Amino acid sequence: MENIRELKSRLDSHDMYGMITAMPSHLEEGLELGLRVNLKSLEKAAFHAVVIAGMGGSAIAGDIIRSYLVGQIEVPLYVCRHYRLPNFVNKRTLVICSSYSGETEETLSAYDDALLRGANVIAIATGGKLAEKAALNEIPLIRITGGLPPRAALGYSVSSLLVILWRLGLCGDQCDNLRHAASAMKRWAVECAPENENNPALKLAREISGSIPIIYSGQDRLDAVATRFKGQLGENAKVLAFANVFPELSHNEIVGWDMFDDLGNKPSVVILRDSQDHKRIKARMDIVAQYLAERGVKVINLESRGGSDLEKIFYFVQLLDFASYYLALLGGVDPFPIPAITFLKNRLSEIR
Repeated sequence: MENIRELKSRLDSHDMYGMITAMPSHLEEGLELGLRVNLKSLEKAAFHAVVIAGMGGSAIAGDIIRSYLVGQIEVPLYVCRHYRLPNFVNKRTLVICSSYSGETEETLSAYDDALLRGANVIAIATGGKLAEKAALNEIPLIRITGGLPPRAALGYSVSSLLVILWRLGLCGDQCDNLRHAASAMKRWAVECAPENENNPALKLAREISGSIPIIYSGQDRLDAVATRFKGQLGENAKVLAFANVFPELSHNEIVGWDMFDDLGNKPSVVILRDSQDHKRIKARMDIVAQYLAERGVKVINLESRGGSDLEKIFYFVQLLDFASYYLALLGGVDPFPIPAITFLKNRLSEIR
């Protein structure tokens, strides 16, 4: 049986491992890009709501920020994954349109909708039609570094978005928080290297290998992380996965586990825990974990690390990105290509 370094050498055609390892640097670079963008046209605006429009990796960056800022931001923050913006968007709304390629059709449509509604708009892209539209309309543009699959550009999106929100007075100064999170991630990345015998990401990948992973977390702080892991398992490992949150899942989904015997012992459950989870959420997690374990379900409990909320979020993002990467190698697949998405985009291009 090949060891993990041999699998990495044979299967990782585009160095996805390097892209995951580089996320801390992307956080730092995105911070600088957010500091440099000219926001003078928006500095005197009073925003009653924020909408982050995007899909895939760009949208999950918005979700992470929504979770992270839930106890800080004083206006509603909504993540829009659609061609049309919600009806509340008007001239008092900040709309940030984020598309890594600049070609995401849903985001381009949302951009046009924002202008029609007279909203205050900012664009984030590497180029493409979104950058062209922003230049034509004299809209502030953060042009982030290209050459990555969108899912590997999360660091750029999160840090630039946070800096924008801080500079426009919607949250506190995030610069030190981002720098500290990046520094911590550089240390943690060493633990997830293939040569580390106690690699926690590889251990997790082996534990969920051959199963359908179901990721559970609390509603605040880590809900977006659970969704991110589900997406990374799909794109990197080509594995179907599901995610849900406490307390909601304990009011409905838990009943479905009574059918576990008919599922061929395939599911495994990963519970993302944080020391600041509400005490009743912790109790629900404990009870559900016990309930599932008694029915023969493999339950894996993971505890967050780091000092700040942002560090805890990115500890899990990094660990779980690496786990999805190693699961791809263990499954004998290249983590880079996404043939199903490529097929869908090609077919959509034929429809006008």
